Amino acid sequence: MNDEQRLAVELPGLSLKNPVIAASGTCGYGQEIADNYDLNRLGSLVMKSTTLHPRSGNPRPRVCHTSAGWLNANGLQNVGVQRVVDEKIPWLQVNYPKLPVIASVAGFSNDEYVEVTDKLTVGGGVNALELNVSCPNVKHGGLAMGTDPDNLEQLVKQVVAAAHGVPVYVKLTPNVTNIVPLAQAAERGGANGLVMINTLTGLSIDLKTRRPVLANVTGGLSGPALKPMALRMIHQVRSISKIPIIGVGGIESAEDVLEFMMAGANAVEVGAASFHDTLALPKIAAELPMTMDKYGIEKLTDLWEVKF
Repeated sequence: MNDEQRLAVELPGLSLKNPVIAASGTCGYGQEIADNYDLNRLGSLVMKSTTLHPRSGNPRPRVCHTSAGWLNANGLQNVGVQRVVDEKIPWLQVNYPKLPVIASVAGFSNDEYVEVTDKLTVGGGVNALELNVSCPNVKHGGLAMGTDPDNLEQLVKQVVAAAHGVPVYVKLTPNVTNIVPLAQAAERGGANGLVMINTLTGLSIDLKTRRPVLANVTGGLSGPALKPMALRMIHQVRSISKIPIIGVGGIESAEDVLEFMMAGANAVEVGAASFHDTLALPKIAAELPMTMDKYGIEKLTDLWEVKF
């Protein structure tokens, strides 16, 4: 069996040459990282979250490094769905026609999610959608869209109906007491898969100014600190669900990828590792065969059968 066969992963809408996917918000729309390496070395990429209208994002500073990883409060800065459809997706189609592309959908009401979904999928060029449900629901007091199971189920149903047959993966927020009911709600709503987990809300304080480092006060924590929590939550959800899971949170090595797949993930996304090493993703993908040899793993899909 050659390396291509050992690493290949098939998921709804996604034929991945390897399980390593660039996480949303860390690779822009692909153009921003294409000078660093050939994007075809990846399994896929997730474009940054797209809203109905362009957004300039939160006040600066938006990003800071902490002892536990990175905090960011970008505020969904993006060019808006029309420019994504007119410019960003066509660029990927022309330059990387064989690369599976995942679009990330964001919004502040169910209607916005539905409209963005329709615009992103009606013209083709997108292989799957990632539903970012950590956005504040402006119609319900600002709580994240994905923290209430009933609301999440209805949102997923509406998005699936508007997606023109494109598979929908729901990115679950970990900022809840129990993530399992949210996973079950997404599945009831018709989700084709889950992405676990999004960032954890965190805070960093500047001792000199006695003020938060981020202008937004709090931000989303990403990086190594997330890994044990992501593994635990994936394991919990895998025990009650059979739909695909894309694992994300603190992955920095090929060993990390294998851990996530043993916990129940079918593929992975890598994000913060790119902040300190722009070649982190292709390196991880390239190291997988040797790491698999080290642990006696013939092919990655064998790990889908691991139970504990």
